Amino acid sequence: MTAAALPWNEAERLSALQAYGILDTEPEQAFDDIVRLASRICDAPIAVVNLIDQGRQWFKAETGLGVRETPLDTSFCAHALLQEDGMVIPDAARDVRFEGNPLVTGEAGLRFYAGRLLKSADGHALGTLCVLDTQARPGGLTPLQAETLDVLARQVMAQLELRRAISEREEGVIALAESEAKFRAIAESMPQMVWSSQPDGFHDYYNARWYEFTGVPAGSTDGEAWNAMFHPDDRARAWEAWGHSLETGDLYEIEYRLRRADGVYRWTLGRATPIRNEAGDITRWFGTCTDIEDLKRSEAGKDLLSQELSHRIKNIFAVVSSLIALSAREHPEARAFAGSVRDRINALARAHEFVRPHSEVSQPLIGDTTLHTFLGALFKPYVDASGRSRVAIEGEDATFDDQAATSVALLFHELATNAAKYGALSAAGGTVLLRTRNDGDRFILTWTERGGPPILEEPVRQGFGSALASLSVKGQLGGTLERRWEPGGLILEADLPATALSRRRAALGKK
Repeated sequence: MTAAALPWNEAERLSALQAYGILDTEPEQAFDDIVRLASRICDAPIAVVNLIDQGRQWFKAETGLGVRETPLDTSFCAHALLQEDGMVIPDAARDVRFEGNPLVTGEAGLRFYAGRLLKSADGHALGTLCVLDTQARPGGLTPLQAETLDVLARQVMAQLELRRAISEREEGVIALAESEAKFRAIAESMPQMVWSSQPDGFHDYYNARWYEFTGVPAGSTDGEAWNAMFHPDDRARAWEAWGHSLETGDLYEIEYRLRRADGVYRWTLGRATPIRNEAGDITRWFGTCTDIEDLKRSEAGKDLLSQELSHRIKNIFAVVSSLIALSAREHPEARAFAGSVRDRINALARAHEFVRPHSEVSQPLIGDTTLHTFLGALFKPYVDASGRSRVAIEGEDATFDDQAATSVALLFHELATNAAKYGALSAAGGTVLLRTRNDGDRFILTWTERGGPPILEEPVRQGFGSALASLSVKGQLGGTLERRWEPGGLILEADLPATALSRRRAALGKK
């Protein structure tokens, strides 16, 4: 039959056969013993473990034939593959399938055949275990012989599976050894300290850089001894972080001080990643230690320089404010103008003071860098007789930095100043509610004045402060500004992109 006419996919069957790696291998006693036993139990001069390859039948084991393969066109077993479980031919000379077959009509004179299929776990017929005789057997096999042939066929497949499993294991061991060698070659060539641990956290490998840096004997930091290499003040923190990673599988990352061979502690960045199997279980941890002492010193120097520059800018604000005050004394007619400019300069100074780089000493005095904290500091002068702020802030807070500080400071300085002169804060019982909220990719700030002088009509002319507020929101923050002059007081809504308040939010928005 042609491949197209076969009741199975011949390419898949041949691929399954090739997967066992059995073809053209040397004889093996386990298979030889099976054919000898089959020959004896079935009282047949010939027994074969026969595998059907493309264009040939190849014998892994045989007795009574004396050859390792024969052409497929004379094969009895090729016909057996077409049967569900195998085939029995009592007399081949009387079977039309074997008319003219030289194994029947020729010198071999074969008459009787009984074979059992050798099937893989996924149902592919690989060949047969068969017995042959030159004498016809009208009665076929006895029940004992048939059962024995079935059992031995299963044993052939068990041997094939065992052989493949051993081969795959050997290949896996070789691949693992090669992988281990590659890892060590890479790890030993890296400038970083590299280590690995077992799933329970037991450290069992360090590269040469670790021993060069620490100066300790090889193997002395295996297990849990690594923690003793850290600065005493960092040990508990590092152990806690490592324990958390082992318990949760989270990435391990921590900065600590590691003792160098000369006894000097240097800042080091420790990182580790878990390796998982197909089931998701951690099989190993791989980590690195990177000396970041020079980097931290560089960063500390930059922070110090930034703080110094920021401090000088703060002094410049103070000098400018003083110059405006001195100029107003020489020109009394400009006193109102000078006061207005000075107030705006002071608002910018407060914004700068809030977001500028701080030292550990100054930072606690400022508080967290959030929008609500900043606005609370800006509205601090507006309190009632009991000292309670007349500007209430409610709603969702947001991270906040120098990206938006100047614009926000100018906007709400102008609103508070105008409210104190003409609006709600100019009346004894007047108040302002500033509500903030997130709305998807927008951040909305609503300024509502209550209890001030009644508003009879919308102002005809827009003052400089209002124009400055609009410029701050639209030009600097990319938002929109809407004013509603209600009888009870001004309602202003600033609609900003959520990313306008801080660089961090802007960066997250791009991801």
